[in-house]
This record gives sequence, C-alpha cells and structure tokens, in this order.
Amino acid sequence: MQNLSGGNMVTLKQLAKELEVSISTVSKALNNSEEIGEETIKRVKKLAEKYNYTPNKVALSLKQSKTKTIGVIIPNILNRFLAKVLFGIEREANKHGYNIITCISNESLEKEKESLKLLASGSVDGFILSVAQETQVDNEIEHFKSTINRGLPIVMFDRVAHDVMCDKVIVDDFEATYNATKSLLNEGRKQVVFISNINELSVGKLRERGYNKAILESRKEPVVLKVKKKDDHQKKIKSFLKKNKKIDGVIAADTSSGVIALNTAVSLGMKVPKDISVIAFASKSDSNHTLPKLTTIRQHAKAIGESAAQMLIQRLQSDSPYDDVKTKIVKTSLVKNKSTL
Repeated sequence: MQNLSGGNMVTLKQLAKELEVSISTVSKALNNSEEIGEETIKRVKKLAEKYNYTPNKVALSLKQSKTKTIGVIIPNILNRFLAKVLFGIEREANKHGYNIITCISNESLEKEKESLKLLASGSVDGFILSVAQETQVDNEIEHFKSTINRGLPIVMFDRVAHDVMCDKVIVDDFEATYNATKSLLNEGRKQVVFISNINELSVGKLRERGYNKAILESRKEPVVLKVKKKDDHQKKIKSFLKKNKKIDGVIAADTSSGVIALNTAVSLGMKVPKDISVIAFASKSDSNHTLPKLTTIRQHAKAIGESAAQMLIQRLQSDSPYDDVKTKIVKTSLVKNKSTL
C-alpha cells in the first residue's frame, strides 16, 4: 500500500483507490448520501480522518456553482402555440444571461421522465415545462416531485399538474371559453356546439367546463363533439354539421377544429357569419389563413414564455428558493374577426 501521509495532499482518487471503491462513492459517503450504506460511510470517514483529508474548497464551489442553463421540456414542437412560448422563454432567459436546453417529450410520459433525468444530473439549474398528454391521462406526478426535492425548481405552463407544488403560468381557459360562448349567445345564436380534439388535456377540460357553464346559464342543452386522435378530423366535423342543421355557432377548443369547422360550413354552402359563427383558440397568423377571417381567443404565447422564464430565474436567484409557490394567469383576448357578427 502506498503511504498517503504528508499533510493534506491526499485526494479523493487516492482514498477511492485504497478503499477499492469509485471516486463518486467516496464523495457521496463523505456527504452522508442516502445512496451509500452505513458500513461504507464508516470505512470512508475512518480513512479520511486517518489522513486528515479535507475536501478541496475550490473543487466544491465549482461543483455547487450554477450552470446558468434552464431545461425546457415541451410536448410537441409542431404546435405553434408551444413553439411561440419557447420563443418567449428563450428571449427572456437570454436577457438574464441564461441558456436553454430544450427537450421534446412527444406527449410521452417515458420521454418526459427521461428528459428530466438526463438534464437533472448537473446540466441545468431548473425546469420550465408543459406536461405531456400521457402524463396527464395517467395522472403521474412523482417524477416532478422528486426533481423538485432534489433542489431543482420547476415552472409549469399551459398544461399543469395541479397536485405539484410549483410555480405555474396558465391562461384563463375556463373564463375565456365562458365569455366566448356568451358572446355567441348574445349574437342570438340558438344552438352552439363545442368542438375539441384536446379532451384529455387539463386545458381542454377547463375550456369545456367554461362552455357548459355559459350554455346551462342560458337554459340550453350543451352539444359537445369530441374528436379523437385516430378520427378523421374533417370527416367527423362534416358529418356532424350535415346531421345537425340547427347548429348556428361553434366554439373550438383548438385551432384545427376551428379552421375545419369554418371551412366545412363554407363548403356546405353556409354563410359565415350570417348562418353560423365560429370562434377558436388560435393565433393571429391562423386567422390570416382562413376565409372569412377567424374570430380567435388569443393566448399571448410569448408573454406566457416570458413570465415562466421570469418566475424560474427569480426562484433561482432568490435567497429562499422554497418560498410560497405562485400561479400567474395570463389573460387571453377575444379578437373579433369576420367569422362572428
């Protein structure tokens, strides 16, 4: 055995070699990590004491320093809204000298867990994310909780897990749909349908509730058309509108349902907005692609991204990072165009 005496010249590497364990085991044992058994901790500490080993403060501070990087996990890169939120996050993070690493969960719980795990091992200081569809359907939250317990704060936006104690940025999904439905009823619409292809998502459910409340208050019966992933979206909406001739208003929970409903109504010879009005959650650019121009509920995606980045950075820079969690609501706006009266 080599002689390790001689002041504080002994390194973790040498301790590991003599104990025949890995360097990380020695490091974890000295920090009383739960991952290491009591016996090993005792052995490591005994040897460290024997050689007066004290950890190198410079190395420690390097280890504990911040990466100035934020992990962003989004469920779908092709979704315009999510892409614009990402733009807002990036721009705001940049202002404060933070970089971002983006992972796409592709609506998969497994992929979301992998992304968190991958980035939580020292690559990022915290996370901004929108919850994957599969995660919401299965109501899985353990992977979020354990990430937060490891000291990595999370800010959720748009689709959030209500049982996770973390900062959140959402829009007024319920209120926005309630108000949009009211505005169609105030136009004198008699039978307004709610169309959605996001029934499984928290935001989809909230939008449907807002619609239901407005319809029930006006003593009418809710009419809901749910489009599933495997359905032929256009076919389903077309046969619905053909069958239900009395429908004179559409509230769409998502962009494609709104655009398809509008195009289908026109192709069936209906005059929009004379015979039927259409409102959808969509962006300004979406409404520029329809004829007549679609009336939209705009979600201000960039502002959502900015707020999420601000909240996370504040938390990362705060002296007490575990203060009360906050939920910020970014108000939507109803932008009237030519598809409503």
